[in-house]
Amino acid sequence: MRPITILLGILTALSPAAAQAPAPTPAAPRPPRPQAPTRDPNTPGYVTAKELPDGEVPSPKANGNFIIGPTHTAAPEMTVQEGVPQGEVFNFTMESTDSKFYPGIARRPGTFGQPDPANPNKLIVDSYPAPYTRKVAVYVPKQYVPGSVAPFIVGADGPDKALFTALDNLIHQKRLPAMIAISIGNGSGDAQGSERGLEYDTMSGLYAEFVEKEVLPLVEKNANVKLTKDPDGRATMGGSSGGSAAMIMAWYHPELYHRVLTYSGTYVNQQWPTDPKLPHGAWEFHETLIPNTPKKPLRIWMEVSDRDNLNTRDNYHDWVLANELMAKVLAAKGYDYQFVFARNAGHTDRTVKAQTLPEALEYVWQGYKKKPGK
Repeated sequence: MRPITILLGILTALSPAAAQAPAPTPAAPRPPRPQAPTRDPNTPGYVTAKELPDGEVPSPKANGNFIIGPTHTAAPEMTVQEGVPQGEVFNFTMESTDSKFYPGIARRPGTFGQPDPANPNKLIVDSYPAPYTRKVAVYVPKQYVPGSVAPFIVGADGPDKALFTALDNLIHQKRLPAMIAISIGNGSGDAQGSERGLEYDTMSGLYAEFVEKEVLPLVEKNANVKLTKDPDGRATMGGSSGGSAAMIMAWYHPELYHRVLTYSGTYVNQQWPTDPKLPHGAWEFHETLIPNTPKKPLRIWMEVSDRDNLNTRDNYHDWVLANELMAKVLAAKGYDYQFVFARNAGHTDRTVKAQTLPEALEYVWQGYKKKPGK
């Protein structure tokens, strides 16, 4: 069955008004999210981590668990440097009407997911078909040789100008290969019932397949580049649900991606619709999937913050604990990974990203060697 047929079937089953436009509904204000408590990285049950002097970040050659902060000063590579060649950025849009994978959904205005009385781990959500326009930004470094095949990184929730600046400097310093960066906007909304939630939180290979078949051909056409087919020359990146999406892409399609970088990864139970085979959504990564699956050829960099998200409606929405458990199971399986716990920081904290992104990129790309013809 084609992906569009599956998706439309799900929507029709979930809502009797699935084929109708939503009735005008006054937008009810969402209750303010309580501030998350500050978690101690030395909490019993968390991984043992090396605490670095304030202001330092780990070596890009070091595996394992690290604690940084409380001060987060931006790395010099995050600002435009005089004398450094700047890459070119190509922008284009994609319409939902042209997608066979994601024709578009939205949560009904003024509504939010409500716990199912019969199962608090499930949410009742009212969604309907809705169009969207997606922005895509493609960074091409000055060092790219026209006609050559290049490695690349795919990022969620784009465009990400900070990533492009970091790449300018790191490529110039020869700390990274001359790579293309593909920064893909989400299909709008957030959380369960939204297009973004459907794309990023679904535990399947569908989003990676959408990128492969619908986004990358347009990247090659619009930016006039050639992208490698070598999974060792392909990386994924994102924050929050975009981070779990990055991990999902590589997990379900390791033949496409070997390198993963996530900030405040949503390794929690955000999947909607619920999959009975994976009832806890991305929480299943550390609960069942990684422990019970042979090691995959992935190299992973992860970050979480001491004031990261916490939702107490069930036992599967603690972002800090989820990332701690990810580090624990990755270590047990012998993965190459680096896990950074940031003190004095919040969810997908911009200051932490500005401090750590250059090192994170360098870590993720350790060991890469371009293969002839790929």
